[in-house]
Amino acid sequence: MLETQRHLKWRSLDHLEAVTMVLCGLCLAGFSTSVFLDVLTRTLAAPWLWLQEVTSTFFVYGIFIGAAAATRRNDHLYLSAITETMSGTLRLVVEIFNRLVVLGVAFCMTWFGYINFLQGLGNYRMPSMTPLSSYYAAIPIAGVLIGLFTIEQMVNGWRNGFETREPQDHDLHFE
Repeated sequence: MLETQRHLKWRSLDHLEAVTMVLCGLCLAGFSTSVFLDVLTRTLAAPWLWLQEVTSTFFVYGIFIGAAAATRRNDHLYLSAITETMSGTLRLVVEIFNRLVVLGVAFCMTWFGYINFLQGLGNYRMPSMTPLSSYYAAIPIAGVLIGLFTIEQMVNGWRNGFETREPQDHDLHFE
């Protein structure tokens, strides 16, 4: 777990962050492996067509679960360059506004992603005939996680302030 901005995080969600990070790693490894095997089998003139489905599934899940993990770590969907120069009430207002925008995006991802998921039940991927819903499920899952992590940051920022408690000097000194 990253200990940066710990004042914006609940320890009870650290395990969920760890799970999202592991899933991101598995998706990256699966994506890389399936691309390698796809290129290899095509080079050997014996392509496995189902590998394209596997590759795209790892890619989509990696992107959406990665967005949720990055939201928890304040690495994504966050305008830090603007707010780091602010302090006091102005910073509180801008930070809450930023997170309300992210919360709106998370709501849309959850709501419309779920609708898309339901509509995908009648459509199938070729050649496996797997319902497209298996592909679309990543969107509302990520929306719920992004919403949860955003609410966590808003509540803790409201209570503890958004100012970082870590030293601001990020210069590296080598001797």
